[in-house]
Amino acid sequence: MIRIALFVLCLFGTAAANAEAVKPNIVVVVADDMGWGDSATYGHELIQTPNMDRLAAQGVKFTQCYSACGVCSPSRSAILTGRTPYRNGVYRHLSGNHEAHLRASEITYPTLLKEVGYETCHVGKWHLLSKQQFNEPDYPQPGDHGYDYWMATHNNAEPSHKNPGNFVRNGNPVGEMEGYSAPLVAAEARHWLKDLRDPAKPFAMSVWFHEPHSPIATDTRFQSLYQGHENRKYMGNITQLDHALGMLLDALDEQGVSENTWLYFTSDNGPVPAYGGTSGGLRGNKRSEYEGGIRVPGLVRWPGHVEPGSTSDVPVIGTDVFATVLDIVGIPLPTDRTIDGTSMLPAFEGKLVKRKTPLFWRTHVSAPSERVAMRIGDWKIIGDETLTKFQLYNVQKDWKEEHDMAAKMPEKIDEMKSILLKLWADIEAEGPSEWWKNERQKPARGGTVSY
Repeated sequence: MIRIALFVLCLFGTAAANAEAVKPNIVVVVADDMGWGDSATYGHELIQTPNMDRLAAQGVKFTQCYSACGVCSPSRSAILTGRTPYRNGVYRHLSGNHEAHLRASEITYPTLLKEVGYETCHVGKWHLLSKQQFNEPDYPQPGDHGYDYWMATHNNAEPSHKNPGNFVRNGNPVGEMEGYSAPLVAAEARHWLKDLRDPAKPFAMSVWFHEPHSPIATDTRFQSLYQGHENRKYMGNITQLDHALGMLLDALDEQGVSENTWLYFTSDNGPVPAYGGTSGGLRGNKRSEYEGGIRVPGLVRWPGHVEPGSTSDVPVIGTDVFATVLDIVGIPLPTDRTIDGTSMLPAFEGKLVKRKTPLFWRTHVSAPSERVAMRIGDWKIIGDETLTKFQLYNVQKDWKEEHDMAAKMPEKIDEMKSILLKLWADIEAEGPSEWWKNERQKPARGGTVSY
């Protein structure tokens, strides 16, 4: 009987260990300023993106995937916390000397994953601290937000994507690196996967590329693909990014973990046309609340759970990553704060997701006439900086936002306006509003409100 009991205990112990071993790995890949139309995968006729195509063929392509803001730092904060940027405090891009940063009081999904046995790694751009706060122990660094290992820059690769010299690895400056940013970031991710992580543990990895954000530098082997084209530097930069994505995908294959990895690829906001980016026909670009500023690529691969080669027009947003990861791993959502995002899992099958909080955007440097936006179902309302003038679009049908329906549908605009004003009041009450109400930056483009 004792031997039987020991056998049963051993059996259950082995089963528990196996259950632990099959927890899915989590990889979140973010491009920087990549527009919805900046790839062959989303219809560009010239830009070659074979690895994005590969991801789309192996998983689901979202045609209505959104960033949580029209600029970078806020959208990244929402990915990690599941909270709309003004609620988590990162209301603006953190490029200068500001008090705003991703506070230690915020809960990130890497932190929660670590608590259940995951190893965690971040490589690439960080941009969740103001300039004077990065790599300063008085402020929370990537390691304080759940990452066991990190190699990051404060903001952009400097002096450009070529031979960047501003990376910091686990608190120690790296010095000048030879090569181009995206492949260097992918190589660091591969190194961590192959040589540093514990293969007995599940892992979560953030790979946040700098490309195609300025200052752009592109390897000649990628520029040469577009020889003679006036936009060859930018188009080559997207292919350079895609090549780095391929390095990451190959590294996952080499380590034998691709089949048990949920991988999400997106961008932090829309493109900058002055550098060559395109929104694919959407209205607006980076810094805008129109679709071109916030609708971005969205690709998900999860073998056995996502149908290869599928397409979904279900709206999802970067804020959903937090809830999705917790849903996949089986961790309950925090109950001591508002979580704005929701799990994407139904959307992988083309089913609508149920939202307690509508899709919401506020970008501090957007034009005064389009400072906030909210989407419920097919309808999107855009409000000015004073929240007194509003536009209304059916973005499912009118994806270019050419037909403002506010005057024709007074009852609908009143309904949407009421929800928007209530939502903003709730966000403003919960977030550190003193940060943005004391903003020293002048109002954008002739406006009166600086946040």
